[in-house]
Amino acid sequence: MKSAASNMIRCELYVLTRCLVLLLLLCEGCKESRQNRAVSTSPPPVQQKAAETPDAVEPAIAACKLVTTEEVGAIQGATITDAKSSAGVSGGMLMSQCYYNAKEPNMSVSLAVIEHNPRDASAPDARSYWAESFRRSTGDESDEEKPGERKEKRGGAEREENEKRVPPKKVDGIGEEAYWSGNRFGGALYVLAKDAIVRISVGGPDNEQIKIDKSKALALKALERLP
Repeated sequence: MKSAASNMIRCELYVLTRCLVLLLLLCEGCKESRQNRAVSTSPPPVQQKAAETPDAVEPAIAACKLVTTEEVGAIQGATITDAKSSAGVSGGMLMSQCYYNAKEPNMSVSLAVIEHNPRDASAPDARSYWAESFRRSTGDESDEEKPGERKEKRGGAEREENEKRVPPKKVDGIGEEAYWSGNRFGGALYVLAKDAIVRISVGGPDNEQIKIDKSKALALKALERLP
């Protein structure tokens, strides 16, 4: 009888233990389920919005649309492989630039259009910028050294200073006004027309006059297509 009673007690303890284990497992399952629901129903974290930068100002005139690569090649006497455009702000003014790459060494051509920047209230217009840039050639010599203030210069330093002081050369027959600015190493033609300034620089071994003639021919093409 004692043995039967002991077996019955052990059996009841075993069943009770299994029930407790099962109950614990059920509780853990319910807890994980509640945690999962809490995670799934919570709103996603707010992502920080990237700082918005204002759009770059696009020039009204695209330099690469003014002269074709074929026209540049014919005037320059070179094989133009491609034209690369760029834009930015220079001296407060908007500048659209087109660089014509040439197959031949040092024969590339640069064409730029400088115009007013509408987003900068303090920026000059093309005519004011022109007057400021070429004030020496229009008679304003306020930048020149006055008698008694001139310093002695010697050798290479004197030659370098003289090259910097080469006044722009007036070029007739194109735009409202035109000047060639440069020295024996190279230069560029600047033309004022229709509230814009067109700048053209050609590479190559030609002398200054031939470069002026080529730049003038390219500028005439560009001015025909100014809006």
